[in-house]
Amino acid sequence: MKIAVLGSGVIGVTSAYYLAQAGHEVVVVDRQKASGLETSFANAGEVSPGYSSPWAAPGIPQKAIRWLMMEHAPLILRPAVDREMLGWLFAMLRNCTAARYAVNKGRMVRLAEYSRDRLIDLRAATGIQYDQRMQGTLQLFRTQKQLDGIAKDVEVLRAGGVPFEILDRDGCVAVEPGLAGVRDTIVGGLRLPNDETGDCFKFTTELAALAAASGVTFRYETKIEGLRRSGGRIASVKTSRGDIVADAYLLALGSHSAGLARPLGIDLPVYPVKGYSITVPIVDASRAPESTLMDESYKIAITRLGDRIRVGGMAEISGYTNDLPERRRRTLEFSVGSLFPGAGDLAAASFWSGLRPMTPDGTPVIGATGIPNLFLNTGHGTLGWTMACGSGQVIADLMSGKAPAIETSDLAIARYAA
Repeated sequence: MKIAVLGSGVIGVTSAYYLAQAGHEVVVVDRQKASGLETSFANAGEVSPGYSSPWAAPGIPQKAIRWLMMEHAPLILRPAVDREMLGWLFAMLRNCTAARYAVNKGRMVRLAEYSRDRLIDLRAATGIQYDQRMQGTLQLFRTQKQLDGIAKDVEVLRAGGVPFEILDRDGCVAVEPGLAGVRDTIVGGLRLPNDETGDCFKFTTELAALAAASGVTFRYETKIEGLRRSGGRIASVKTSRGDIVADAYLLALGSHSAGLARPLGIDLPVYPVKGYSITVPIVDASRAPESTLMDESYKIAITRLGDRIRVGGMAEISGYTNDLPERRRRTLEFSVGSLFPGAGDLAAASFWSGLRPMTPDGTPVIGATGIPNLFLNTGHGTLGWTMACGSGQVIADLMSGKAPAIETSDLAIARYAA
């Protein structure tokens, strides 16, 4: 079967790779000049199944009000007269209940754990390199209230069989020695020893090369203008370089997926939640992080990537904008500078923003649509890198008519109709 994959970020590329491994003829279409140049380019670097949690959680509406008043806020809302934004916000608020949080987190962890296992298999099969480390993730708490509030997450981790460790401040310093100089400013942490780190852009680039070597065709610098429908099916993709005809089509365009699906009558609740990162050259390795640390106070991840530190986070709801306000950079610098002072050259850091494709319930949308030959793999939010390999394998199985190894019925777009 010939399959057109629309989008060549980490989700599109992993999908293309697994589809090719399943024996399909695959063509990938993207407006950029290479793979991984948008949201996959400079994300936080975490492969953190155990930290897979929806932003929609009990208490978030109250926290959001406080966050909006903070100098270094984890959440930034730049409201606009935008029906799409308002509808998405209301849908997210409806998911801020204990019952929905438990359901949403459970299915996110299920997919993320499966994805981590597929990444391990892929690495063993191909030898792919991407500045990876396998030293776990530390969720760091600066206040006792934060540490006392982890019961819900621990319950889900325990139910899912995910290994974890609750650490005091000395335990945190033992796994991240760079924290020794600031130990009095922290109270403890939740460590997930099976989590990994790595450069998502390097991974996407390397996997695209492996996919191309196995026969996948990449059509870069090709703008996708729409999907042509005929007889209840997708007949072709309209692009700036002519139509592309295939037997089946996979929409993996991140935040731009909803706009392409809307003219087909598909209400896909995926909206961009902007994130920021800085990439800092390491100047003193003894003070730098060993793996990934999540600064819970500011929702910022600090990750060791070779001779660099990637500092990424924040959630800004501001539409489809890629501007770089200096105050966002100051927040990232404050987080890493207060925890790992002297580790990197902040003045030499590069500054970046990306549009994370977020669903109101946090879970990506993976699977079939009401159009028989159109499939979705999008809406991964902050966890595209964590869930990429699992999502790619799942959609390849579904498009091949094969039962996936995990439950996937609650990942499809049909869950919103219910």
